[in-house]
Amino acid sequence: MIKTDLLIIGAGPTGLFTVFEAGLLKLKCHLIDALPQPGGQCSEIYPKKPIYDIPAYPEILAGDLVDRLLEQIQPFEAGYTFGERAETLEKQEDGSFVVTTNKGTQHQAKVVVIAGGLGSFEPRKPQLANLEQFEDKGVAYIIKDPEVYRNKKVVIAGGGDSALDWAIYLADIASEVYLVHRRNEFRGALDSVEKARELAQLGKIKLYTKAEVKELHGGEELQAVIIKYNDLEKEPTYLEVDHFIPLFGLSPKLGPLGDWGLEIEKNAIKVNNAKDYQTNIPGVFAIGDVNTYEGKLKLILSGFHEAAVMCQYAYQIVHPNKRFVMKYTTVGGVEGFDGSKKEAKKEVVQSII
Repeated sequence: MIKTDLLIIGAGPTGLFTVFEAGLLKLKCHLIDALPQPGGQCSEIYPKKPIYDIPAYPEILAGDLVDRLLEQIQPFEAGYTFGERAETLEKQEDGSFVVTTNKGTQHQAKVVVIAGGLGSFEPRKPQLANLEQFEDKGVAYIIKDPEVYRNKKVVIAGGGDSALDWAIYLADIASEVYLVHRRNEFRGALDSVEKARELAQLGKIKLYTKAEVKELHGGEELQAVIIKYNDLEKEPTYLEVDHFIPLFGLSPKLGPLGDWGLEIEKNAIKVNNAKDYQTNIPGVFAIGDVNTYEGKLKLILSGFHEAAVMCQYAYQIVHPNKRFVMKYTTVGGVEGFDGSKKEAKKEVVQSII
């Protein structure tokens, strides 16, 4: 039996940052993740994808963000159970919880924090007759290593942030980038839309709007696609390409978490965002993309905020008879469990009158 103060389900960015916020409160954490390493989607699906909305980082690769988070939480000595999925949740007589994984590993904690991102997921695939024939032979649903596409002809399909961001990123790597979207308007961030259109004017991205990839052709490897237009009078376009990457998002599934008695809305866990991000089960919290409430923004930044607030209330559950006075890290520094401490700088600021 692994015992800890906070048991965190999910070792993505939000789960990792929870370790830091809990560590400041001297709360011990253990994380469970079905993936074989920390980082969640940032490590497994798009480690080389640039992220633009992390404070103090105008741009940071997803994998690098995970590395920085791991560096930040290193003093707090979190425990990990990797390659196992949280299966069951059982309330104990003393108020604690026991979570058992699919491999039978048991974990006990007074607080359970679900930070599982989108849960388990699979890519949304376009309806193409021979799509599976070319999977891993030119067709991919995620981009792990952009170097695979260097000096290649790449077709990206989609109209959201992921399609736009990768089209922009690969414009300097691939020999040709074709971005295909079934509408004129894109769903992504306005800045990304404007940048993609600017690159199109410069000839670095070729845009095909009001259009869809309808056919794939090739032998053992993908060799060409056919693009058809909403305007049926317009002739289809035949493109010789090396890669086709449909980026239509992921279909999230809560998996076993859906059987824990949690209140679910649209495949996400409802929480009390007015107070502590607690679920309908006292002592069980949900933070990050896995939760939902009015006004929810599915951003890593939002998950970080939710983690900070949640930990303050988790402390009261773990230590009901102790009073914690929050101190700014700029004043108190950061002290690890091993006694090491990063001291805050003491600076004298003089006013000029």
